[in-house]
Amino acid sequence: MRLLVKANVDTERSNEAIRSGRMPEMIKETLERIKPEAAYFGPIDGHRTIVLVVDLADSSQIPPTLDALFTDLNAYVEVTPVMNLEEIQKGLAQAAQQG
Repeated sequence: MRLLVKANVDTERSNEAIRSGRMPEMIKETLERIKPEAAYFGPIDGHRTIVLVVDLADSSQIPPTLDALFTDLNAYVEVTPVMNLEEIQKGLAQAAQQG
């Protein structure tokens, strides 16, 4: 199950982490736990934001995978199922067979 994860990081918590010099280590530790396929950083909707692509074997992995975003960064997290090219082609072929 591939997911697009958008985490808007709490401004106050991130400001404190940046001032203390801890932010780079917090991001590194969080990404080491999550092990994303891809990670991007930038402002979205006026918030410091992390956008990740993660591939999970099972939906039960969602809570432990995303927990660091909540606990370490106090982030507001949105999760959207997504597909790569191979997966969409497979899904479209199955849809064509049914219709």
